[in-house]
Amino acid sequence: MATVRSTPSSPLDQEDPLSDLDAFIAGLPKAELHVHHVGSASPRIVAELAARHPDSAVPTDPEALTDYFTFRDFAHFIQVYLSVVDLIRDATDVRLLTYEVARDMARQNIRYAELTVTPYSSTRRGIPDEAFVEAIEDARRAAETELGVVLRWCFDIPGEAGLDAAEETTRIACDLRPEGLVSFGLGGPEIGVPRPQFKPYFDRAIAAGLHSVPHAGETTGPRTVWDALTDLRAERIGHGTSSVQDPKLLAHLAEHRIPLEVCPTSNIATRAVRTLDEHPLKEMVDAGVLVTINSDDPPMFGTDLCLEYGVAARLLDLDAAGVAALAKNAVEASFMDVSAKAALAAEIDGYTAAWLR
Repeated sequence: MATVRSTPSSPLDQEDPLSDLDAFIAGLPKAELHVHHVGSASPRIVAELAARHPDSAVPTDPEALTDYFTFRDFAHFIQVYLSVVDLIRDATDVRLLTYEVARDMARQNIRYAELTVTPYSSTRRGIPDEAFVEAIEDARRAAETELGVVLRWCFDIPGEAGLDAAEETTRIACDLRPEGLVSFGLGGPEIGVPRPQFKPYFDRAIAAGLHSVPHAGETTGPRTVWDALTDLRAERIGHGTSSVQDPKLLAHLAEHRIPLEVCPTSNIATRAVRTLDEHPLKEMVDAGVLVTINSDDPPMFGTDLCLEYGVAARLLDLDAAGVAALAKNAVEASFMDVSAKAALAAEIDGYTAAWLR
């Protein structure tokens, strides 16, 4: 795996052009579209929650979490991920986690994020659905007022939990419909979890005004992406890594301007892609596909959005202007309203122009 430099201590360090680019990335206003709620819990918060729930196997030492978050394969990642989910046991846990995620985003100059939230993982553990929704909404409002971070929700079905989870997720999304909810997704393992079975639930969510953003083609082939497009009416694809195996699919994504939410370090950590040198990001871009850069489950993968932009810059050989254009892809692909998109795009342009002077 390629080494990714951390942000330098001073943006005035001009000796290393890559360090200079990392400094540009650190200050760049950003949007993030593929990042998971529980998967964004920092080691400090995970350790704190583990200490509150001593029956859990999750380490209470933040340093020990580095080894705990080393994954053998995607199945092992899901196992570890669900052990962290199990630490979220009441509405206070939910609110704490959500606000702290926003705090970490603010440090990275993330202005807007569509956070993938899995209500079923919490409600089936006994948190009332109304309490869960109120906790994330309270944190959302506080994050916008106090931190300047606008959060929106994608409620996703945990595919491994089957159709009962799909029904519960759809009910919560459509009946409670929190103010911050903009989209409906499908996560979890893809192998053994075909997309078409979830069509009725996506149909209901779309009829209720939600956008369709399922994961597809991360650990399975391009057929899964086609299924997401045809059966789930996907407007964006989570990951879509295997799309490069099908030239017709790439052409379709490019022609219809259907974005891929690309998460390079995640793909390596879960063994979906063997090495960064083999990552298909450049093939996607060369095919004209609209790509966005995302962190997925950042603390679990030892990354954050700034580092992911650094990875993308190296894979695509981008300078500051190229990175800024990549950041504007996320704005274009987001579900912000037109005025909010224009404002964030203008902020990115202003920051970049000042940097390049």
